[in-house]
Amino acid sequence: MSGLVERDARVCWHPYTQHQLEREPLAVVGARGAWLELADGRRLLDGISSWWATLHGHGEERIAAAIAAQARTLDHVLFAGATHEPAVRLAEELVRLAPPGLARVFYSDDGSTAVEVALKMVAQAWYQRGEPQRTVFVALEGAYHGDTFGAMAAGDPEPFFRPFLPFLFEVRRVPPEGKRLALALRELGPRAAGVIVEPLVQGAAGMRMHQEAFLRDARVLCSAHGLPLIADEVMTGFGRTGAWFACARAGIAPDLLCLAKGLTGGTLPLAATLAREELFTAFLHHERSRYFAHGHTFTASPIACAAALASLELARERDTPARLERLGARLERALAPLAELPHVRDLRRTGGIVALDLAVGADDRPGYLSNLGLRLRRVAEAEGVLLRPLGNVLYALPPACLDDAELEQLARAMRACAHAAAG
Repeated sequence: MSGLVERDARVCWHPYTQHQLEREPLAVVGARGAWLELADGRRLLDGISSWWATLHGHGEERIAAAIAAQARTLDHVLFAGATHEPAVRLAEELVRLAPPGLARVFYSDDGSTAVEVALKMVAQAWYQRGEPQRTVFVALEGAYHGDTFGAMAAGDPEPFFRPFLPFLFEVRRVPPEGKRLALALRELGPRAAGVIVEPLVQGAAGMRMHQEAFLRDARVLCSAHGLPLIADEVMTGFGRTGAWFACARAGIAPDLLCLAKGLTGGTLPLAATLAREELFTAFLHHERSRYFAHGHTFTASPIACAAALASLELARERDTPARLERLGARLERALAPLAELPHVRDLRRTGGIVALDLAVGADDRPGYLSNLGLRLRRVAEAEGVLLRPLGNVLYALPPACLDDAELEQLARAMRACAHAAAG
């Protein structure tokens, strides 16, 4: 155990970590491109973009230079009653890039909060329009939208949030099927507040993937019922599905769009909730109390906005969505022989996201809490790759910078994991 890990063990509490079982976190001292550098001299290929955030690769010089330059010019100013060039320019860029109709950008700090903002905007808008009974959101089975209380409520309580059920508001859950969504909206009637989805890929649920047709059905149904459609693209945004946004692949525009993770290329915390102009105008009133009462100290951080602008510039120049689409297709082909193994199920891909399910033994259970997850992480590390299986779901979500040799190393590690799962 390294000195850094020993010091960590005395004072740190890690996210989504059972410390009784996971006692030695990786001691990471540097990162460059697709690689993490460890204190013991090893290097690990970052096959999951450090929790799906690192878009181009680690240590991008142009993003680092933008951060440094902005820090010297304007490091921080409150965004209540003040504004600054990086935030305005980034909002302009996001509105241009997003599906049509999204006109306003509300900044926050992370994906959970981007979703929290969207839910609060919708709930308060209904209240101010004189329909306070509209309190039930419809979400997908297995949904994960973050860890703040509103985001937890929108998410499925299993396997993460059951202890918090007494504190969470009512949500109706449906599979990604148009007929089931239509039925839920009919049953809810005037109690329905809106629909929230993770478009095309449900990440924490086990990289579940659904059809573009469902998003088109959801758009039609929300419009018919006069309800807002919220797209949580915290993970899928900025090219992960092979398009700038998963909604664009389906040819639809949501009423609210939640962004984070890849927004800054994975370098700094920043989130944005994009909304239609009519939602913004629902908060305009001579009574000051009808404003949207939400904000954070570091809302629209100038430094984070500068990083995001540099990342978007790189993504446009390099056509990052197309690069990720090609990477995913090549990785899928490299893993195709695994589909012949009896314990491998449902090899699937959307854009640069590739996943498969592994059968579990009689003494285990499928899902996020499967004992396979920890074992497979160690197998991948032995192959020089950082993976973090979602229980018995093995997946890769690499940064766009991978070259041929790195892609083959990632595939080799995933093949080793799949074969180890048979034992």
